[in-house]
Amino acid sequence: MKRLYILFGLLALVLLAYCFKPYLWAAISPLAMKFTKSKTVAERLDQFGGSARERWRPFFDKAQVPYPPSEVKLVGLKSEQVLQVYAADKTGSNRWIRTYPILAASPYPGPKLREGDGQVPEGVYSVESLNPNSRFHVALRIGYPNAFDRAQAVKEGRTQLGGDIMIHGSSVSVGCLAMGDEPAEDLFVLAADVGLTNMTVIISPVDFRLGKQVPKQAKLPEWTGELYAQIRAQLSPLPSETTK
Repeated sequence: MKRLYILFGLLALVLLAYCFKPYLWAAISPLAMKFTKSKTVAERLDQFGGSARERWRPFFDKAQVPYPPSEVKLVGLKSEQVLQVYAADKTGSNRWIRTYPILAASPYPGPKLREGDGQVPEGVYSVESLNPNSRFHVALRIGYPNAFDRAQAVKEGRTQLGGDIMIHGSSVSVGCLAMGDEPAEDLFVLAADVGLTNMTVIISPVDFRLGKQVPKQAKLPEWTGELYAQIRAQLSPLPSETTK
């Protein structure tokens, strides 16, 4: 009987480890990385650049946009939990390329206000850098807080705004966008090929192009009206998936 209890206990541990595998890896990966040789961006491109570009090819061909494009915009929609990819064609017009599901992120409307609040930022951001050695495979670091975020924080006396907001692999996250490893590789390679200065990230609480509104019960700062006007202006020239 004792052996049976031990067997059931081991099976339960295996089941728990399987269910919480992403979270366990997120916890132990910093330690594991200490014993693993760091990769450079160039080494990552050598590792999976070819396969990522092959995955991109049919989408760019269908949109009639040359690869690599001159400009890319990533649109993260929090309520819809998707990341849309747009690229400029030869005339400079924005074409929808494809949409990825966001596997984990805070879906709640409202901008990020402070470190540890669990919120995904809302606004228009640059891509600051590529991280080839992320705890979550590979990642794009976005430029939060931007000038608008900082200005509102100064007015309200807020400090410790947080940072290290990433678009990364894996399927767990709180204040970042977790895309899964293969999509993260695709986005990593795309950003490297396009050039970080030619990439913009727009994060919106909802898809304003479809007439959606932020729920009235959401507790938002007064200045979000100005913020959402900025986001609407950036989304307006981008065709939604229903109108592409």
